Amino acid sequence: MTSYYFRFDRKEMTMNKSTYQEEEMINRDSKIDYGVLLPVFLLCLIGLMSVYVALNHDVSNPEIMPAMIKQGLWYLLGSIAVVLIMHIKSKWLWKATPVFYGVGLLIMGLLLKFYDKNLYAATGSKNWFIIGGFSFQPSELMKIAYILMLALIVTSHNVGVKRRSIQTDLILIGKLLLVTLPVLVLIALQKDFGTMLVFLAIFGGVYLMSGISWKIVIPTVILVAAVGVGALYLVTTDSGREILTKFGAQAYQFRRIDAWLDPFGDTQGGSYQLYYGLLAIGSGGMFGKGFNVSDVYVPVRESDMIFTVIGENFGFIGGVFVILLYFVLIYRMIRVCFDMNNEFYTYIATGIIMMILFHVFENIGANIGLLPLTGIPLPFISQGGSSILGNMIGIGLIMSMSYQSAD
Repeated sequence: MTSYYFRFDRKEMTMNKSTYQEEEMINRDSKIDYGVLLPVFLLCLIGLMSVYVALNHDVSNPEIMPAMIKQGLWYLLGSIAVVLIMHIKSKWLWKATPVFYGVGLLIMGLLLKFYDKNLYAATGSKNWFIIGGFSFQPSELMKIAYILMLALIVTSHNVGVKRRSIQTDLILIGKLLLVTLPVLVLIALQKDFGTMLVFLAIFGGVYLMSGISWKIVIPTVILVAAVGVGALYLVTTDSGREILTKFGAQAYQFRRIDAWLDPFGDTQGGSYQLYYGLLAIGSGGMFGKGFNVSDVYVPVRESDMIFTVIGENFGFIGGVFVILLYFVLIYRMIRVCFDMNNEFYTYIATGIIMMILFHVFENIGANIGLLPLTGIPLPFISQGGSSILGNMIGIGLIMSMSYQSAD
């Protein structure tokens, strides 16, 4: 009799344990934000298709399959990064952030010595490592380390201040500038203006969300607007360009400004890429020419001009669909941001949202002639492992916010 009950109890315990594990798996699964994953998956799929079309019609890149396999491997590596980062606890991330930031600065500093000489000769920027056939842009991962560092500083400052005032806000601004200036100096030495704009956008987003008094924010916005107007004057006038040249501005950067101001002025020279990019998008019409059709050659369209492939193949409807996917992704990330009670996570999400949003705004804006070309890739779509991995890590951090709340 005792033996019978013993066997029954063991069976019941096993069933209870199995039921608990199933409930735990269901609970975990419910914490996975598929509203974030679905747009990212569709954007990556569109990216593979677009890169294939771009390479397939580029006479200078006859080897298509190796490049496509490499692109697919980057997507796979990025997906693995998302899964792994989802399981990282916020406490561990908090402790590791200064290390990530310090290592990032070190690698960015080494890049000034061990940069890709061929790419520097072509673009004037020292922003890529190359080891054998492997190339990598450290600034893409530095963006994530920078976002984490800003989030850590703002959170620790706000927790330590019992009563906020203009003085405490100025101290916070000083702390933020202290970790921002070294990054900007290194990027300036690398002569990568486009990437510098991304870091400034991240800083601006976290700055506005950090709770700093409007008495400081409003003058700051006015100052930024004044600087923007001044910068526009400098890049559009001969006297201004002479000043910028003394501070290291390159001729190719001025050519991009000229192409932006008049894309039809030098169609066989400085505005060649933008002119044919606009021609490709316009030729797609409302519904596009169909997949893998390319009647207009656009240089380097697999990277920063990838939106021209989407416009030509899938037309206005396809372009709007891609933009809507980005809007859905940004909206879902904002929802995650507001649903979190973890202040550290909130500022991380703010930085990642600003990073992706600025990339989308600048890349598509440049492709359709609204903004100057800066060489910024389109997130999850453009060819390039560094960009894909950096953005995927950002998505992993967003996913971890809801996933870790299951504990």
